[in-house]
This record gives sequence, C-alpha cells and structure tokens, in this order.
Amino acid sequence: MQTTQWNPRLCRLFIGLLTSCTAQAGDLNVMVTNEKGRPLEDAVVYVESDNSQSADREAEVKIIQDNRNFAPKVSVIQKGTLVNFPNQDSIQHHVYSFSQPKKFEIPLYKGDPPNPIKFDKAGAVIIGCNIHDWMKAYIYVVDTPYFAKTDATGKISITNMPTGSYKVKLWHPLQKSRRAMSESIQWDDSKSADLEFSMELKPEWGPRRAPTSRSGVYR
Repeated sequence: MQTTQWNPRLCRLFIGLLTSCTAQAGDLNVMVTNEKGRPLEDAVVYVESDNSQSADREAEVKIIQDNRNFAPKVSVIQKGTLVNFPNQDSIQHHVYSFSQPKKFEIPLYKGDPPNPIKFDKAGAVIIGCNIHDWMKAYIYVVDTPYFAKTDATGKISITNMPTGSYKVKLWHPLQKSRRAMSESIQWDDSKSADLEFSMELKPEWGPRRAPTSRSGVYR
C-alpha cells in the first residue's frame, strides 16, 4: 500500500492510496474514517478532471423540513441542480443561506415554496431557518458528474470514469481544514482503485435537535 502523509501544519490530515486488482473493474472505491479510525458518515467525495469542467446538471432534489429539522442534513449536488425545500411541519419555516456560493431567502411558508432554488456555483452552502436556530443543513455543490456521499459505513463507489488525470477530493461540514482534501490520480478505466481517507474533525456546536417542551408547544 502506498501512503501519502499530509503536512500536519497545513491540514492535519492524511490519505492512504492503494490499487487493487480484485475489485470490480472500473470502480473507484473510497473509505473515509475520522481521526479515531471510525467510519465517517456524510463525507462528500468528488472527482474532478484536470483537463475540463463538466456541464451544469438539469435535475431537482428535495431537502425537506420535518419534525423541525432538515433532512437530509448533508447533500451533494452537481452545479446547476434545482433544490426544493418542502415544509412538512405544521408550523412555518423561514429558510435562508448567507453562504457565498448561493445567497437566498424563502420567507415564512408551509408546504411547498413557490419555486425551487438553482445552485449555480460550486462550494459549500450552509442552510438555516430564521425562526428555529437549531435547524441546519449543508449543501456541497460540485462541478463534476462524479460524486457521492458516504453512508454509515463510511464507504462510497464511483463508476464509469473515463481514462484521464483526476483529482479526488473530500469535504465534510465538520472538517478542521478550510479546504477540501485533494489527491491526484491517473485513472485507467481497465482497473479499479481503493482510496482511504482519514479526517480530523472539529466538535459540532449548538443544539442538534429541536428542544423539548413540557407543554408540547413549539414556536
């Protein structure tokens, strides 16, 4: 196994790279763990070409508001995707973002908002509710058709990448580094590769769920 040690003064991260001939041909398999070696869920993995950029994707996804929380909490989408924010709660929400890649605001509403939001710039977008401070979600917008999000096992698989030079990148909302991790690879679609990432995380601050109420009433 070939291991690349990251400079701890820069990002305190490391990545291990190994090439496997036993995996299914053409697959890029990625395993992500935290600094304690445990599988890391909701890590965004995406692959960018050194030679060209991808076209915008015309698609629509949903991030719902249910039980006074966003679901899913972390989403990864291709640049150009439309995102709808249906409110399934019995109360109103006020969805907004001040993030540079996409600043928007949907004033108080129930049910489906009037129009979906188009995310046309790459980068991390933090979503909040102006009424309920604990509600938070993250959208990571990528400029590539090759992307995925790790599940509870910390694993993803990306298939059908053409031969070429690529950068494999990793992002997580709690990562200590401000930049996504990056590793350059030369991809041969006749083979398969297994990548291992380990990421040091910062603690999550603020309440994670809606506060309880003895009266059963929420604002």
